[in-house]
Amino acid sequence: MDARNGIGGTLAGLDLRAEIDRLRTERNAVILAHYYQKPEIQDLADFVGDSLDLSRKAAETDADVIAFCGVRFMADTAKILSPDKIVVLPDMDAGCSLEDSCPPDQFKAFREAHPDHIALTYINCSTEVKALSDVIVTSSSAEKILSQYPPEQKIIFGPDKNLGGYLVRKTGREMLLWPGVCIVHEAFSETELLKLKAQHPGAPVAAHPECPAVILDHADYVGSTSGILAYAADFAGDTLIVATEPHIIHQMEKSLPNKNFIGAPGADGNCNCNICPYMALNTLEKLYVALRDLEPRIEIEEGLRLRAKKSLDAMLSMASATVGMGDLGPVRVTGD
Repeated sequence: MDARNGIGGTLAGLDLRAEIDRLRTERNAVILAHYYQKPEIQDLADFVGDSLDLSRKAAETDADVIAFCGVRFMADTAKILSPDKIVVLPDMDAGCSLEDSCPPDQFKAFREAHPDHIALTYINCSTEVKALSDVIVTSSSAEKILSQYPPEQKIIFGPDKNLGGYLVRKTGREMLLWPGVCIVHEAFSETELLKLKAQHPGAPVAAHPECPAVILDHADYVGSTSGILAYAADFAGDTLIVATEPHIIHQMEKSLPNKNFIGAPGADGNCNCNICPYMALNTLEKLYVALRDLEPRIEIEEGLRLRAKKSLDAMLSMASATVGMGDLGPVRVTGD
């Protein structure tokens, strides 16, 4: 179905914001938006945040419907944690290059080839890969969880080799890394970043650990999206260079209007290659249709959901002592 036209008519002339608000009430829905969504979607969401925090926050509500403006693995996580709620994703083609880089059958074979290893797996993966993992980690919890395993324990880390490599360098802990990458964070250019730093002497760089090491080597702060937001509020100075998906800057500019935020450049210094093409698939029109039709809907077989939830529960248990360290959690949005 073309979300621009819907079923049996056109969306032209509709006040989409008003219609989304109407359907939100009628459906008893909560709208979630990841920091990488377009500003117009962030501004109408009930919660804006990191993927796991959004799913946990939605699970705590009495909503009947979760509309997750993000990518597929995020909506899947919401369904894993809220099996009795209807979960819709505005565009089911909103995938993730990290998820795509780790097909479940190949990951299963890799695990079987290394039976003495446990699998610490980044949350940016499919439900099937979560079900094949021992513990799921986020960028803000990975180091704390890793530190709880004895040095002799062999570990597979996937699917993000950049996050895994960052942990290896920071902790000195050797791990077997799955060779996946995020196409957004791979797009940053060291040469262009150095030019930008020269143009803004003294401006610190905040980077997501999904970036390659050549970018992280120039960062003054490395952390999750929520961690970067916290750093933006606290750093000394008025200009910050941000090396992650640039739509996060919208929240920075809203909460910190007196500071200047500059997105790190791509290969030619001007390209939009660091905008996530999957996140960009979600639009107000598609969100309206998803709430109207309660489609596309996330469905997960119960046995698979429980296996995936086991690895998520392990993460929540192991990270419980460090909740709040380097991660702000969702931002409650009250208006534009």
